[in-house]
Amino acid sequence: MKFLYLVLTSLTAGLLVGHFLSPDFGNAYEAMLYVLIFLIGVDLGLNFESREIKKLGREALTLPIKTLAGSLLGGLLASLLLGINFRWGLAIGAGCGWYSLTGPLIAQYSTVYGAVGFLGNLFREILTILLYPIVSEKTDPKKAVSMGGATTMDTTLPIIRRFGGREVALVAFVHGFILTALVPFVVPLILSL
Repeated sequence: MKFLYLVLTSLTAGLLVGHFLSPDFGNAYEAMLYVLIFLIGVDLGLNFESREIKKLGREALTLPIKTLAGSLLGGLLASLLLGINFRWGLAIGAGCGWYSLTGPLIAQYSTVYGAVGFLGNLFREILTILLYPIVSEKTDPKKAVSMGGATTMDTTLPIIRRFGGREVALVAFVHGFILTALVPFVVPLILSL
Protein backbone atom coordinates (compact mmCIF):
# COMPACT_ATOMS: atom_id res chain seq x y z
CA MET A 1 0.00 0.00 0.00
CA LYS A 2 2.95 2.33 0.64
CA PHE A 3 3.85 2.15 -3.05
CA LEU A 4 0.27 3.00 -4.05
CA TYR A 5 0.37 6.12 -1.87
CA LEU A 6 3.68 7.10 -3.46
CA VAL A 7 2.16 6.75 -6.96
CA LEU A 8 -0.93 8.78 -5.98
CA THR A 9 1.24 11.49 -4.39
CA SER A 10 3.43 11.68 -7.50
CA LEU A 11 0.39 11.90 -9.77
CA THR A 12 -1.18 14.62 -7.63
CA ALA A 13 2.10 16.60 -7.51
CA GLY A 14 2.38 16.37 -11.30
CA LEU A 15 -1.18 17.60 -11.75
CA LEU A 16 -0.57 20.56 -9.44
CA VAL A 17 2.72 21.51 -11.13
CA GLY A 18 1.10 21.25 -14.55
CA HIS A 19 -1.89 23.32 -13.47
CA PHE A 20 -0.13 26.12 -11.62
CA LEU A 21 3.25 26.39 -13.34
CA SER A 22 2.41 25.28 -16.91
CA PRO A 23 5.96 24.23 -17.84
CA ASP A 24 6.70 23.66 -21.53
CA PHE A 25 8.48 20.33 -21.85
CA GLY A 26 8.01 20.09 -25.61
CA ASN A 27 8.64 16.50 -26.66
CA ALA A 28 10.67 15.59 -23.56
CA TYR A 29 8.08 12.95 -22.64
CA GLU A 30 8.92 11.07 -25.83
CA ALA A 31 12.66 11.04 -25.04
CA MET A 32 11.91 9.88 -21.50
CA LEU A 33 9.75 7.09 -22.88
CA TYR A 34 12.64 5.86 -25.06
CA VAL A 35 14.97 5.98 -22.06
CA LEU A 36 12.42 4.01 -20.03
CA ILE A 37 12.08 1.35 -22.74
CA PHE A 38 15.89 1.13 -23.05
CA LEU A 39 16.26 0.63 -19.28
CA ILE A 40 13.53 -2.00 -19.32
CA GLY A 41 15.36 -3.81 -22.12
CA VAL A 42 18.61 -3.73 -20.14
CA ASP A 43 16.81 -5.08 -17.06
CA LEU A 44 15.17 -7.88 -19.05
CA GLY A 45 18.48 -8.74 -20.74
CA LEU A 46 20.27 -8.98 -17.39
CA ASN A 47 17.62 -11.11 -15.72
CA PHE A 48 16.47 -13.64 -18.32
CA GLU A 49 18.01 -16.60 -20.02
CA SER A 50 16.84 -17.68 -23.49
CA ARG A 51 15.22 -20.88 -22.17
CA GLU A 52 13.05 -18.82 -19.80
CA ILE A 53 11.91 -16.67 -22.70
CA LYS A 54 11.04 -19.77 -24.79
CA LYS A 55 9.06 -21.21 -21.86
CA LEU A 56 6.83 -18.13 -21.77
CA GLY A 57 6.31 -18.07 -25.55
CA ARG A 58 2.76 -19.30 -26.07
CA GLU A 59 1.19 -17.52 -23.11
CA ALA A 60 2.97 -14.27 -23.94
CA LEU A 61 1.69 -14.46 -27.52
CA THR A 62 -1.93 -15.38 -26.85
CA LEU A 63 -2.59 -12.89 -24.03
CA PRO A 64 -2.43 -9.76 -26.27
CA ILE A 65 -4.94 -11.28 -28.71
CA LYS A 66 -7.29 -12.03 -25.82
CA THR A 67 -6.77 -8.50 -24.47
CA LEU A 68 -7.60 -6.94 -27.83
CA ALA A 69 -10.70 -9.13 -28.17
CA GLY A 70 -11.83 -8.18 -24.66
CA SER A 71 -11.21 -4.49 -25.33
CA LEU A 72 -13.24 -4.67 -28.54
CA LEU A 73 -16.04 -6.50 -26.73
CA GLY A 74 -16.00 -3.87 -23.97
CA GLY A 75 -16.15 -1.09 -26.57
CA LEU A 76 -19.07 -2.79 -28.32
CA LEU A 77 -20.97 -3.24 -25.05
CA ALA A 78 -20.31 0.39 -24.09
CA SER A 79 -21.64 1.60 -27.44
CA LEU A 80 -24.79 -0.48 -27.00
CA LEU A 81 -25.34 0.76 -23.42
CA LEU A 82 -24.71 4.40 -24.36
CA GLY A 83 -26.70 4.23 -27.57
CA ILE A 84 -23.86 5.40 -29.84
CA ASN A 85 -22.67 4.05 -33.16
CA PHE A 86 -20.71 0.83 -32.59
CA ARG A 87 -17.81 2.20 -34.66
CA TRP A 88 -16.94 4.75 -31.96
CA GLY A 89 -17.09 2.24 -29.11
CA LEU A 90 -14.99 -0.29 -31.00
CA ALA A 91 -12.38 2.31 -32.00
CA ILE A 92 -12.07 3.61 -28.44
CA GLY A 93 -11.77 0.07 -27.07
CA ALA A 94 -9.24 -0.90 -29.75
CA GLY A 95 -6.93 1.81 -28.42
CA CYS A 96 -5.95 -0.60 -25.62
CA GLY A 97 -4.74 2.22 -23.38
CA TRP A 98 -2.65 4.03 -26.01
CA TYR A 99 -4.35 7.38 -25.48
CA SER A 100 -1.78 9.54 -27.32
CA LEU A 101 -2.50 7.66 -30.55
CA THR A 102 -6.16 6.73 -30.16
CA GLY A 103 -7.42 10.23 -29.37
CA PRO A 104 -5.84 11.92 -32.43
CA LEU A 105 -6.80 9.05 -34.77
CA ILE A 106 -10.45 9.22 -33.76
CA ALA A 107 -10.40 13.06 -33.70
CA GLN A 108 -9.81 13.00 -37.47
CA TYR A 109 -13.38 11.71 -37.74
CA SER A 110 -14.99 13.30 -34.67
CA THR A 111 -13.47 15.70 -32.16
CA VAL A 112 -15.96 14.66 -29.47
CA TYR A 113 -15.20 10.95 -29.79
CA GLY A 114 -11.50 11.76 -30.18
CA ALA A 115 -11.61 13.40 -26.76
CA VAL A 116 -13.56 10.46 -25.34
CA GLY A 117 -11.01 8.06 -26.87
CA PHE A 118 -8.15 10.03 -25.35
CA LEU A 119 -9.72 10.18 -21.89
CA GLY A 120 -11.00 6.60 -21.89
CA ASN A 121 -7.59 5.21 -22.76
CA LEU A 122 -5.82 7.58 -20.35
CA PHE A 123 -8.08 6.35 -17.55
CA ARG A 124 -7.21 2.77 -18.49
CA GLU A 125 -3.53 3.52 -17.93
CA ILE A 126 -4.15 5.37 -14.65
CA LEU A 127 -6.43 2.62 -13.35
CA THR A 128 -3.79 0.02 -14.22
CA ILE A 129 -1.19 1.93 -12.22
CA LEU A 130 -3.56 2.20 -9.26
CA LEU A 131 -5.26 -1.20 -9.37
CA TYR A 132 -2.67 -3.69 -10.68
CA PRO A 133 -1.09 -4.09 -7.21
CA ILE A 134 -4.49 -5.02 -5.78
CA VAL A 135 -5.75 -7.14 -8.70
CA SER A 136 -2.47 -9.08 -9.01
CA GLU A 137 -2.85 -10.26 -5.41
CA LYS A 138 -6.37 -11.55 -5.94
CA THR A 139 -5.90 -13.20 -9.36
CA ASP A 140 -3.18 -14.56 -11.63
CA PRO A 141 -0.65 -11.70 -12.07
CA LYS A 142 -0.01 -12.74 -15.69
CA LYS A 143 -3.68 -12.48 -16.62
CA ALA A 144 -3.98 -9.19 -14.74
CA VAL A 145 -1.45 -7.76 -17.23
CA SER A 146 -4.31 -7.48 -19.74
CA MET A 147 -5.79 -4.55 -17.83
CA GLY A 148 -2.83 -2.38 -18.96
CA GLY A 149 -3.23 -3.04 -22.68
CA ALA A 150 -0.49 -1.50 -24.82
CA THR A 151 0.93 0.40 -21.84
CA THR A 152 2.42 -2.76 -20.36
CA MET A 153 5.46 -2.31 -22.59
CA ASP A 154 6.39 1.04 -21.09
CA THR A 155 4.58 3.16 -18.52
CA THR A 156 2.86 0.46 -16.47
CA LEU A 157 5.71 -2.07 -16.71
CA PRO A 158 7.53 -0.88 -13.56
CA ILE A 159 4.38 -1.43 -11.49
CA ILE A 160 3.80 -4.84 -13.07
CA ARG A 161 7.45 -5.80 -12.47
CA ARG A 162 7.29 -4.76 -8.84
CA PHE A 163 4.02 -6.51 -7.97
CA GLY A 164 3.99 -9.37 -10.49
CA GLY A 165 7.66 -10.35 -10.53
CA ARG A 166 10.24 -10.71 -13.27
CA GLU A 167 8.52 -13.54 -15.16
CA VAL A 168 5.32 -11.51 -15.36
CA ALA A 169 7.36 -8.47 -16.48
CA LEU A 170 8.55 -10.37 -19.55
CA VAL A 171 4.99 -11.41 -20.41
CA ALA A 172 3.89 -7.79 -19.90
CA PHE A 173 6.61 -6.45 -22.19
CA VAL A 174 5.74 -8.86 -25.02
CA HIS A 175 2.03 -8.18 -24.42
CA GLY A 176 2.51 -4.42 -24.71
CA PHE A 177 4.82 -4.74 -27.71
CA ILE A 178 2.33 -6.82 -29.70
CA LEU A 179 -0.57 -4.51 -28.86
CA THR A 180 1.54 -1.46 -29.72
CA ALA A 181 2.14 -3.04 -33.13
CA LEU A 182 -1.56 -3.86 -33.66
CA VAL A 183 -3.33 -0.71 -32.44
CA PRO A 184 -2.17 1.62 -35.28
CA PHE A 185 -3.76 -0.78 -37.77
CA VAL A 186 -6.88 -1.87 -35.88
CA VAL A 187 -8.16 1.60 -34.89
CA PRO A 188 -8.04 3.07 -38.45
CA LEU A 189 -9.54 -0.15 -39.82
CA ILE A 190 -12.51 0.20 -37.47
CA LEU A 191 -12.87 3.90 -38.27
CA SER A 192 -13.03 3.13 -41.99
CA LEU A 193 -16.12 0.92 -41.51
